[in-house]
Amino acid sequence: HPEAELPPSLQLSLAFTRRGKDRRSGLILTIPLCTEQTSMEELSSTLDYLLGIPSDKCKARGFTVIVDGRKSQWNIVKTVVLMLQNVIPAEVSLVCVVKPDEFWDKKVTHFCFWKEKDRLGFEVILVSANKLTRYIEPCQLTDEFGGSLVYDHIDWVNKRLVFEKFTKESSSLLDELVVINDSEKSSHELLSELQQRRFNGAEGGGVAWSPMDDELLAQPQVMKLLDSLREQYTKYQEVCRQRSKRSQLEDIQTKVMQVVNWLEGPGTEQLRTQWGIGDSIRASQALQQKHEEIESQHSEWFAVYVELNQQIAALLSAGDEEDLVELKGLQQQLSDVCYRQASQLESRQNVLQSAHEFHGTAQDLSQQLDGLLGMLCADVAPADGAAIQQTLKHLEEKLKSVDGALVGLREKGQVLMDQMSNQTSWSYGKDVPIDNKDNVDHIQGVMEDMQLRKQRCEDMVDVRRLKMLQMVQLFKCEEDASQAVEWLGELLDALLKTHIRLGDDSQETKVLLEKHKKFVDVAQSTYDYGRQLLQATVVLCQSLRCSTRSSGDTLPRLNRVWKQFTVTTEERVHRLEMACCFHTAAEKGDLPVEVEQETYEEVETVGKALLDRLTVPMQDLMMSGGGKQKKETESTDWNEV
Repeated sequence: HPEAELPPSLQLSLAFTRRGKDRRSGLILTIPLCTEQTSMEELSSTLDYLLGIPSDKCKARGFTVIVDGRKSQWNIVKTVVLMLQNVIPAEVSLVCVVKPDEFWDKKVTHFCFWKEKDRLGFEVILVSANKLTRYIEPCQLTDEFGGSLVYDHIDWVNKRLVFEKFTKESSSLLDELVVINDSEKSSHELLSELQQRRFNGAEGGGVAWSPMDDELLAQPQVMKLLDSLREQYTKYQEVCRQRSKRSQLEDIQTKVMQVVNWLEGPGTEQLRTQWGIGDSIRASQALQQKHEEIESQHSEWFAVYVELNQQIAALLSAGDEEDLVELKGLQQQLSDVCYRQASQLESRQNVLQSAHEFHGTAQDLSQQLDGLLGMLCADVAPADGAAIQQTLKHLEEKLKSVDGALVGLREKGQVLMDQMSNQTSWSYGKDVPIDNKDNVDHIQGVMEDMQLRKQRCEDMVDVRRLKMLQMVQLFKCEEDASQAVEWLGELLDALLKTHIRLGDDSQETKVLLEKHKKFVDVAQSTYDYGRQLLQATVVLCQSLRCSTRSSGDTLPRLNRVWKQFTVTTEERVHRLEMACCFHTAAEKGDLPVEVEQETYEEVETVGKALLDRLTVPMQDLMMSGGGKQKKETESTDWNEV
């Protein structure tokens, strides 16, 4: 826009463009109408100037025009909208007419813009100021429309004045340089012609050429002017070079400050508001996804940093001494901010990764504790001691796994708390402490809860272990009691089948009687052992509250076998004692006749009694004693008797 000049109406704020953009990235043109009569001619010239500023690429996106009619009349608003059709119909995409709170009379606003869309070439909507954000983001609107965009029209006009002045002077200077360049060529030609005429006249042999005084004076004047032009041109080149260098430095400085301000401002604010760790795996994953979005925004600015760093490095390698300090300062400032922000991003990523691992371990541990608790709450009905041992082994393995998971949870929780304690936020050049109390309390709360749950499970495992060991003992007692019954039966069987000798003399009978007593002592110990085992079974059943379980037929069998054994052994003792009496009487010799006769009668009496006793089978004696043992043939050596 080199030849344009600011129209006087621009100072009146009849229309202006802000830095804001609509949802289609198009520029926003605002026309604030007032209560006073608006000059359409001045408004048209203002619009012409404003439309000449954006590039063709920006114009191609289209304009959103805001016609603020809250302080104007309906006919003026209508005139302005219709004027847009003649001024900028192709560039306008949408016209938002901001209506007053007390809307214009419906009779006045009978003109329907939406019906005129095809004729106008753009869409027109009537909207209240507080509803304007439906079409334009609040951050792209100024405060009078409920937005947060900052705009100073006077400041903008002053800058445009400086720009137009610079453009005009630069164009004029360029034109003058063209004239000077053409003049320098003419001066060289003039000087060459003067010198050529002088030498040609001296060598021609004819009439010598005699220059006039003004011609003699012209040569040094031309040379002096040429030297002045060269000197000024050299100075101008140096000024241009310095301006170009300064412009480049200012451009780099502007971009550096843009990066620094964004990283220390919005970038740091994004991180400052994202210090949570979540309370589950899903929550931590959502935070990680949000952090990835933040990292993506930062990566765009880091790319600008890389480009600027390369430009600064190139200037440092070919720059002047006076620029080195400033360039190095910019480079150091940019690097410090970028590396510090990258460090905070990495630190945040590490915290989120540790939080994800912590929540994962906590979830696994919780599932293990639930499984262990389910096992402990289930009824125990093992078939035998081996099944109990297998169940106990499984419980111990589960508890060991829970112990390992809890140790892992504590380690991960400590790592996470250490990482959070080392975190600091950097906001606008200052360290800002981060309050992680809620996060630390949550981590410690999770670990304490898991510790309590694990302790409860341990207590239940101890109770279950004791109960199962008692059940093992119960099974063992029952098994040993049954074994005692079998041993006692084997002793009874041996008594019936092998303990039948009565001895050949009194001495042998006494030996047999002594052996029988020892045999009875063994049986008595076996019986007592079985009784003790069965008594222990009763106690264990009471401890286990196993009312449905009993010793079965073990106790009746034990008592029955012992009763049979007692009857049989008593009979065995009687027979041995009678045999001993018989042998003792028979062994008396060298007695008087009268005594011998008495002895013979005694032997006969004892012998007959013993024979009578031997004729009764042991099985009959056991049955008469209440036993139901199956009869077996008594192998009595009648010949021996």
